[in-house]
Formats: sequence, C-alpha cells, structure tokens
Amino acid sequence: MKMADDTEATKGVATDVPASTRDAGASSLPAALYLFPVPMSEGAVEDVIPARNIEIVKALRYFIVENVRSARRFLKRCCRDIDIDSLEFVELSEHTDAASVPPMLEPLRRGIPMGVVSEAGCPAVADPGADAVAVAQREGLRVVPLVGPSSILMALMASGMNGQSFAFHGYLPIDGQARTRALHKMAQAVRSERQTQIFIETPYRNDRLIGTIVQALPPQMRLCVACDITGPTESIVTDTLGGWRRRKYCYNKIPAIFLLFE
Repeated sequence: MKMADDTEATKGVATDVPASTRDAGASSLPAALYLFPVPMSEGAVEDVIPARNIEIVKALRYFIVENVRSARRFLKRCCRDIDIDSLEFVELSEHTDAASVPPMLEPLRRGIPMGVVSEAGCPAVADPGADAVAVAQREGLRVVPLVGPSSILMALMASGMNGQSFAFHGYLPIDGQARTRALHKMAQAVRSERQTQIFIETPYRNDRLIGTIVQALPPQMRLCVACDITGPTESIVTDTLGGWRRRKYCYNKIPAIFLLFE
C-alpha cells in the first residue's frame, strides 16, 4: 500500500477542521459520508465512473483518503478545473491508530458532507476506509455508497463461477505451509458448500501463487485469474488447474484477483 511522503501528505490535510466558507460550498448536498469507487486502471474516468459521482466530488470539500497523493490525482482526473488546494484531506491507512478515526468525521457531525476515497476500487471493501464507515454507522450518520468499479464483483461476473454463494478472503498467508492450509480449506468450502472462493495477492507474487495453487489442489478444480480489470490489457481467464499447469502466463506486477470453484 503506497504512502504519501511527508510534504505531500501534510499539504491540505485537516485535523481539527473549523467551520469556514468552505462549508457553504457543500451545503446543497445532503450531509452524508459518500464512498467513492476509484478506477482500477489509467483509462478514461468517464468509462467507469458515473457522472453523478463527479458532480458529488465537485460539491465536497472534506475527504478521508487512503493516500493523499493518489486521492488528489483521482479528483483531478474527475474534474480538471477543481481547486485542489481548497480541499481538506485526512489520511486513513492501515497504519492509522484506531483512536484517530472518530475525530476525522467531525465535519459530518456538523452537517457537512464528506467523501471517502480508496487507492483503487471500492472504499471500505478490503480497505481501511471501513473504519470510518464503522464509526459513522455507530453514530447514526448517513453513509452513501456510490456506483463504480469493483474487482471482486466484476471478476465474479466474468468467471463463470457460482455468483449465488461466494467468499472473499483478501490476502492469503505469506508462509508457505499456512498458505497451503488456506488453499485446502477453500477447496473444502468449494466442494461442501459449492461456494466460489475469491482472494488476492501482491502483484509481484502472482505467478508464484498460481504455481502453488496448481501444485496444492486437484487438477479438475477451476481457477479464474482476472487481471487489469477495466484496463487496456484486461484479461479474465478461467481454466482447470490441469489446464493452468500447461499454460504459459505472466501476471507478475499486474493487479489481479483469483477465484476458485469446481
């Protein structure tokens, strides 16, 4: 997970945000925590982000973001003439202390709408933005999920696997034995519950993971590898593990998601 350097991270970052003329700019938008999906590739924003999302972006002044630098870049892609330096950002990453999260929502408590922006895909799904959403829900603050790209659902749609019952596991264990045990446990869920198993890996280890799966599980089980979803080199391929053993592939350094089923 990328982290902004100190100079970039502190520019425009709010901690205790006072009421100001910025508040008036968002007054026409209902007070809520708006969750913004972010493109998963460098293609045109309008290909994957609805116009409504962009209009909401223009109305907001306060953002909770996973990474300040990438969030600023995303907002500029949404609206080139946005006054980025007038916006207030507070960073919520996997390294953020839990006690620091509730104060981030102070503008929303005053009736000012806020946005949550992840690095890519849907915020709060395998994403630290979930901590801000949890606080909002506990306090009865309105949360609005916006339409946009989800690697989990898009990969499942194109996989040919069971979309009625599925489980997302995030990252598998790094330790070899623990990883093999996790794969066997998922294979058992596939067989006993007919449940599609979905997981991800750090991109530079993608090929190694495929090799481990091929070695650890029965050859008739099916694996889908979906990479660069919505991007120019998008590839979504489902085959048996026996078929993957014979395939030539190179998914290293490309964001991918993996699905297992019978």
